[in-house]
Amino acid sequence: MMILRRLQSFFNPEQFQGWGRQHDYFEGWYFKVVAKDGTHAFAVIPGIAMDKDGHRHAFIQVLDGIKKTAVYHRFPAEAFLPTPGKFEIRVGENYFSLDKLELKLPGLSGSLQFSGQVPWPKPFYSPGIMGPYAFVPFMECYHGIMSMDHSVTGTVLLGSEPVNFDGGRGYAEKDWGHSFPSSYIWMQGNHFSKPGVSIKSSVAKIPWVRSSFVGFIAGLWIENKLYRFTTYNRTRLITCRADTHTVSLQMENRKYRLQLLAERDEATSLASPIRGMMEGRIEESMTARITVTLTDKKTNEVIFHDITQNAGLEIAGPVAELFTSP
Repeated sequence: MMILRRLQSFFNPEQFQGWGRQHDYFEGWYFKVVAKDGTHAFAVIPGIAMDKDGHRHAFIQVLDGIKKTAVYHRFPAEAFLPTPGKFEIRVGENYFSLDKLELKLPGLSGSLQFSGQVPWPKPFYSPGIMGPYAFVPFMECYHGIMSMDHSVTGTVLLGSEPVNFDGGRGYAEKDWGHSFPSSYIWMQGNHFSKPGVSIKSSVAKIPWVRSSFVGFIAGLWIENKLYRFTTYNRTRLITCRADTHTVSLQMENRKYRLQLLAERDEATSLASPIRGMMEGRIEESMTARITVTLTDKKTNEVIFHDITQNAGLEIAGPVAELFTSP
């Protein structure tokens, strides 16, 4: 039964992947919701953490991107209840699925519904955004996209203040394994001048056998089409640079050039996994801005150029080791 659960979930990355795991493991889902007027933005991160000795706990981490605060709610491991065969988890009285989340936390409660989700394609030979690397058994961290973009409705209570999310936008992804990369850059935004557009990109140091390499993934969803730029689809990382004010990335494949310029803003400290336990610290901003330019290389025509507000941005570790040569 356990083998069947693992096999079924493997080809559905949004589902719980940790069946049978007892130590040195974490799994977490990231739900980003932003109100229509941009005055409220939250990242809600439920998950499970296990250290090398088998000590375990469940958690829900909440980042208020506007107030720039974060709260880590800790639960006993027994409060974490995944459903076999589909993505549906409960952490105590809190519920998470592809279609909605229900929160009953100190200072934050209510229900939000999602519709019009845009999942990353997952053919059997490339189950999700990891592509063929999903089949590699020794990766320190695996990644999945549940929805590049979707609409949000519903209301939550922030303390005693009702916050309406009708007409808002959402994004959802997840990670699992034992640790985040030692250095990485991650950015995401879907609040452009018109709805239905989303960008997600990351660059990270990936351990590989006795060495390492710089891996990268980017996806631009626009006009019902996903433009993919990844390590495994013959894309080249031309530019990777970061300073105290901006992050600049440029990727090229055979047909297209993708240029991203992120403007940094004040970030908030979040817990992150190290050898299964949430003992690390990373900094995330939900008020960055990303300028996105997509160019057709053959005609040199700019297919898309716009700026997303309320963008997520994380810069972790000694990122200079990710930089491309001048």
